[in-house]
Amino acid sequence: MIARAGAGPLRRLAVLRHAKSAWPDGVPDHRRPLAPRGRRDAPAAGRALAAADCLPDLALCSTAVRARQTWELTAAEWGTPPPVRHDARLYAAEVPELLDVVREVPAEVGTLLLVGHNPGLEELVLALAGDGLGDALEDVRRKFPTSAVAVLAWHGSAWAALGPGAALLTDMIVPRGPKGSG
Repeated sequence: MIARAGAGPLRRLAVLRHAKSAWPDGVPDHRRPLAPRGRRDAPAAGRALAAADCLPDLALCSTAVRARQTWELTAAEWGTPPPVRHDARLYAAEVPELLDVVREVPAEVGTLLLVGHNPGLEELVLALAGDGLGDALEDVRRKFPTSAVAVLAWHGSAWAALGPGAALLTDMIVPRGPKGSG
């Protein structure tokens, strides 16, 4: 059963950790690009979101290069990608900052995609999930690897009402692209 954050429509928050990044010498953390594996896995994340019927109405993405590249490769798998907002607050954010950004989302957005970084994203999923389907919650507690997608569902009239324990973790997916490509 989905924990209720008040009356309102079903809303979904898809949380996508950026794909595997490279560690080039002399490149600051914020400017690190995706590694070849990340370039394979990010499109797989897009396909997984489509297969789960969880295409977003809006995406919020960290300004870090690896997150932006993950977003671009993920969204390229969809016919018409949703609008995206790149937000510097998502880089290295902790749960309170992540919640602040999510709570600013307009009420007309039913499904939101958040593209960012660990440990903040994993901690956000665990904070919001009052319960989980199957082994999803245990899977997140065990590890939230690169390219992982967690889908949370909750009822609420506005994103501003989303709080700890208010959502049901419906999916935890770790998509991987085919080896030898990208």
